[in-house]
Amino acid sequence: MPNMRMDKNPMPVQDPEVRIHNVDEVATGYTAEMAIDEAKRCLSCKHKPCVAGCPVNIHIPEFIARVAEGDFEGAYEIISLTSSLPAICGRVCPQESQCEARCVRGIKGEPVSIGRLERFVADYMREKGETPAVKAEPNGHKVAVVGAGPAGLTAAGDLAKLGYEVTVFEALHTPGGVLMYGIPEFRLPKAIVAHEIDKLKDLGVEFVTNFVVGRASTIDEMMDDGYEAVFVGSGAGLPNFMNLPGEALNGVYSANEFLTRYNLMKAYDENSSTPIQHPTKTVVVGGGNVAMDAARCARRLGSEVHVVYRRSLEELPARKEEVEHAMEEGIIFDLLNNPVAVLGDENGHIKAVECIKMELGEPDESGRRRPVPVEGSNFIIDADCMIMAIGTSPNPLIRQTTPGLDVNRRGCLIVDENEMTTKDGVYAGGDAVTGAATVISAMGAGKKAAAAMHEYLSSKE
Repeated sequence: MPNMRMDKNPMPVQDPEVRIHNVDEVATGYTAEMAIDEAKRCLSCKHKPCVAGCPVNIHIPEFIARVAEGDFEGAYEIISLTSSLPAICGRVCPQESQCEARCVRGIKGEPVSIGRLERFVADYMREKGETPAVKAEPNGHKVAVVGAGPAGLTAAGDLAKLGYEVTVFEALHTPGGVLMYGIPEFRLPKAIVAHEIDKLKDLGVEFVTNFVVGRASTIDEMMDDGYEAVFVGSGAGLPNFMNLPGEALNGVYSANEFLTRYNLMKAYDENSSTPIQHPTKTVVVGGGNVAMDAARCARRLGSEVHVVYRRSLEELPARKEEVEHAMEEGIIFDLLNNPVAVLGDENGHIKAVECIKMELGEPDESGRRRPVPVEGSNFIIDADCMIMAIGTSPNPLIRQTTPGLDVNRRGCLIVDENEMTTKDGVYAGGDAVTGAATVISAMGAGKKAAAAMHEYLSSKE
């Protein structure tokens, strides 16, 4: 019989007063008993609406049924049919707006906690010790993947399973992309990312790091070297700024730089050789998940943190769970405000941020009410650090060095329904195509592109 309890099993978490002094994972995960109890809330709907909400189409009712039976290995096998990164997706995917948003149990209560169950299964298998992946029989074809983020890792894994010789070229010194440099340790432990990458290496995927495509080699040169098709999953790593007066002052960071120093370079560790400012009062501009990550990292460096966002709490785009965790950690939300200038001291360092109050007007093209400034409402927030988290764009290097690769007005690569770009044999997906989006949507694009590349190369053969 299904468990008809209306609410989810809550996720155990560290106490806020404890976790702001460490970088250990905030959510500590379900126990086996909690996972089985939660799984029994699933009704195993025949039409499976949750699957339609998953960008990689995990067989959700089937894996949850195995969890309910206590067959965690069987559940993992089902998840692994379509997902290469379950421990990651279970932690960082916005399930509340995807699979769980379609859950029938959510009509009159809370949906089944699909993401937490996926995380539990993946963690169980990692701790138990998975059987190493077996390399597929080589099919004689060679392909390249640009970027070792979630889109590239997914494409590489799917192609390797089909027998392709796959080489992933990564600009940074460590594979993982945004999973390593962007998402903090306390949300996604880096050992988990490294474990998932090791599984791809077991499949035969080769990783070449410190390799900037467009500088070390162009895509055309790579294809001349024998790569028959290329997948571009280079992400959107070019930070956006507001061009405010004083924005070039010392102490003003892009979220990308701040998070890369903190996460990938482990600047929070007193033994790290990477410098990072330990601010006393930080202003984070933006309201998305990246803004929450930056704010919570600054908080762990001992700073008072203000999140300045031009809309209200209802319009805040970050995940509800991340906002709640940030509030629990003492982060101050200055909503319906917008910065207009950065003020500096005689040494060229930021000392304050001038803001103006906003009010919501008529809806804009996104359907959200447009924020408009309130004349004469300017005020000052003292700050010795400012982090701009207002979005990113794709780096133009690849399209500038690849003739025939078209982009739209936002600088994103143009692809067809099969993720092929305007250049024959070159595919793309993830943030390089959509602009900054979610990990799971990037994975879905990588999966779709891998299938299309296989069809393309098979047809040529």
